[in-house]
Amino acid sequence: MNIITRKWATLAGVLLMATALGCASTAKKEGTGEYIDDTVITAKVKAAIFNEPTLKSAEINVETFKGVVQLSGFVSSPAAVNTAVAVARGVGGVSSVKNDMRVK
Repeated sequence: MNIITRKWATLAGVLLMATALGCASTAKKEGTGEYIDDTVITAKVKAAIFNEPTLKSAEINVETFKGVVQLSGFVSSPAAVNTAVAVARGVGGVSSVKNDMRVK
């Protein structure tokens, strides 16, 4: 292998490593793949809550970070809080649910 080919191979290796490390997640920031996964989980939880007849009038916000779903907003009763948490836990990919909902 000549010196020019070695330089190009080294450059390609360095760029590959930089790209891989640039997309990695940290404790406070998620990587590209994790962001997409969390977006999908958020959409599934929102759909599941919307499809629950007892929660139709609820004002529930859903956020997801690394599989942990946070529910916030307002519901009409403590039973609605429990229902929303149970619905969110039933969605695939959810590792845990944080409840920050308030009863109106």
